[in-house]
Amino acid sequence: MQNFTNVSPYEYSENIFETIGKKWFLISAQKDDKINAMTASWGGVGILWNKPVVYIFVRPQRYTNTLIDTTTTFSLSFFPEEYRDILRYMGRVSGKEEDKIKESGLQLIQDAEAPMYKESDVTIICEKLYHQQLNPSGFIDQKINDQHYPSHDHHIMYVGEIKQIYQKK
Repeated sequence: MQNFTNVSPYEYSENIFETIGKKWFLISAQKDDKINAMTASWGGVGILWNKPVVYIFVRPQRYTNTLIDTTTTFSLSFFPEEYRDILRYMGRVSGKEEDKIKESGLQLIQDAEAPMYKESDVTIICEKLYHQQLNPSGFIDQKINDQHYPSHDHHIMYVGEIKQIYQKK
């Protein structure tokens, strides 16, 4: 990981609203020799249980969800704008049907604690702490539930402790 530097979560200074909501990111997980990633644009960071954490949302039918459920770590990887088409592809195609990472041309860094890519600007390595499926009865504004979950496939929220942040030098 010679092209990356380790940054403390308390010193990371990028605008997280811009990074997550507008640039998008890949959620990646690995179990044994199976690796998958999916594009996401919902999530956040904060402090929970006195730990720096991320929280992400994955629909139950996503293959990445299966891998996150069977492992203890996952990663969030952020890319330069020129990778937008690859992020679209990673969000559109199922990892159950093809090796999306191979087809995308992204290069995995093999010695990371969770999947990480040479092309990423920033990768956050997380240890899974908690997960729970969103409950329809929890919505105060039912229009949100109706708009985002017409198929009743409510996201699973994962909370992960930030273990490492790798930023490209």
